[in-house]
Amino acid sequence: MRAADVCYVGSLHDGMNLVAKEFVASREDDDGVLVLSVFAGAALELQDAVMINPYDVEQTANALDEALTMDRAVRRARMLRMRVCVSSWTSAEWASRLLSDVARLCSSPIPLMAELRA
Repeated sequence: MRAADVCYVGSLHDGMNLVAKEFVASREDDDGVLVLSVFAGAALELQDAVMINPYDVEQTANALDEALTMDRAVRRARMLRMRVCVSSWTSAEWASRLLSDVARLCSSPIPLMAELRA
């Protein structure tokens, strides 16, 4: 993916699609622009992408134009911030948070159905 200057991920519904993160991780030159659907799972983390609603054709066209004409310094600053985000979210970090969440949920009392109805 390093040959691409722009990566377009126009998902209408997304769960675990990693294309956006793979594009960011591959950009060792800290350059390039990610155009990302607000419906993509990665949109919550990759805030420096150019966000689009893929149902809005005009907005998407404008976003692609913005991506293709973006100033190099702006591209690099945005990509660098996304690379920091992607590189900090390792499998060890993910596992640690998952186990912490499970432990927290297991230690919380679960209300009985009778208590919920009251």
